[in-house]
Amino acid sequence: MIIIKNAEEINRIRKACRIVAKVLEELKFYLKEGLSTKNIELFIENLIEKMGGIPAFKGYRGYPASACISINSQVVHGIPSNKVFIKEGDIVSVDVGVIFDGFYGDAAYTYQIGKISEEAKKLMKITEEALYEGIKKAKPGKRIGDISYAIQRHVETNGFSVVRAFVGHGIGRSLHEEPQIPNFGKEGTGPKLKKGMTLAIEPMVNAGTYEVVVLPDGWTAVTKDGSLSAHYEHTIAITEDEPEILTKI
Repeated sequence: MIIIKNAEEINRIRKACRIVAKVLEELKFYLKEGLSTKNIELFIENLIEKMGGIPAFKGYRGYPASACISINSQVVHGIPSNKVFIKEGDIVSVDVGVIFDGFYGDAAYTYQIGKISEEAKKLMKITEEALYEGIKKAKPGKRIGDISYAIQRHVETNGFSVVRAFVGHGIGRSLHEEPQIPNFGKEGTGPKLKKGMTLAIEPMVNAGTYEVVVLPDGWTAVTKDGSLSAHYEHTIAITEDEPEILTKI
């Protein structure tokens, strides 16, 4: 069931999303070569708690950490580790979720570490653009498939592929609510969008095949062919007119 939120509920989601946005902004200044992904997770957890939030991912369905940190060919759900260090030339996708006052916020951003390849630059640019192409379609009267199609078209027109094994989702009192939001699809299909819906739209885009493999840790998804992957996500609210991006500074 798709849950329509009232103005007060959206305001509470907005507060959770502000914490997420602040964390992702602070990471732009914090991330550097030589940091372990565990150091990054602890920095994120500390920031969330300082701002009165609760890390939403920690313990969620058994996930062991406060953030997902995925490097290069890792698509999503990378588990932070004291043994993994980021280095010059890496692209690092960080997915952050926060609970505040009983509501959730969720967003992701991909960061470059120092000088990166031209392919990596293009991949990051096209993935972020695809997110905004999808968001543009999030208006009353449109359908989920319109968001999905806009993302897929932008990605594939530029020579990349959209991951199909993972999707965006509704969000509110739960981290994952209906509807699911695939990053591929057909215009004019799926549930109709209505004012008061809150959605986490999140294209995951690979430089090679869209196929992924989950590692033996049961969480970390990597590209099947070892190609690079990028991930961007915003939580949005559907209004009477243009969508409101709740996780944007």
